[in-house]
Amino acid sequence: MCCDDLVCARCASPVAEGRCPTCRAARAELHHQSGGFTLSPQLLAVLLLILTALALLAAHQVQ
Repeated sequence: MCCDDLVCARCASPVAEGRCPTCRAARAELHHQSGGFTLSPQLLAVLLLILTALALLAAHQVQ
């Protein structure tokens, strides 16, 4: 999630601008969480296709 589209309930300004302490805290928390490794839907789909292909190949070789 990005803070560009969020509006602060306290000061009614965009969270990305960080006008009040609540905005700044929310922006810091959102940017802190995005630092980790995440799987995009496209990468997940590719991994599932690879696993399916490997399973089919293994099943074909067993026969």
